Amino acid sequence: MLPHFETDRLWLRPRSMDDLGACLAMDRDPEVTRFIPGPWHDPQAHEAFLRERIETSFGEGLGYWSIFPKAQPERFAGWILLIPYDGIGPEVEIGWRLNRAAWGNGFAPEAARPVAAHAVHTLGLERIVADIDPDNHASLRVAEKVGMTFEGDGLHGGRPCKRYVLTIVASQGVA
Repeated sequence: MLPHFETDRLWLRPRSMDDLGACLAMDRDPEVTRFIPGPWHDPQAHEAFLRERIETSFGEGLGYWSIFPKAQPERFAGWILLIPYDGIGPEVEIGWRLNRAAWGNGFAPEAARPVAAHAVHTLGLERIVADIDPDNHASLRVAEKVGMTFEGDGLHGGRPCKRYVLTIVASQGVA
């Protein structure tokens, strides 16, 4: 069971099948998925992919959280994930995706901070990663605002990426 989180402006709750339609709609916006490979243009494969991601148990304390602004609690703003890297691990990745209407409000770092804190303080993870398309400047800024640091260039799914990490140094907190 995933915890719920509350920030100054947001509610985060475990993603459920109730969010399927909103997730499908968000992913159909080519600007939202511009930097993320996936089955976005194949309606059947896209829905199957989302259903599998929503229904999968990624392990204790890991999964997806849906984001809702307190000012409009019925409005799905996007999601945050904390799952095994590419769904299989062994590393744990953090990621975010927001509707275009939610961009520019600072929601992504605000939602990612309690999830990152959960990774460290509840799950005891010493490292979480985010591989980000080098042209996705907004996500690169989110990673930095969450306290992640650039580790190096690499490939994710055969595409160039910048790897950001949040590491925990024993007895020193976040490094």
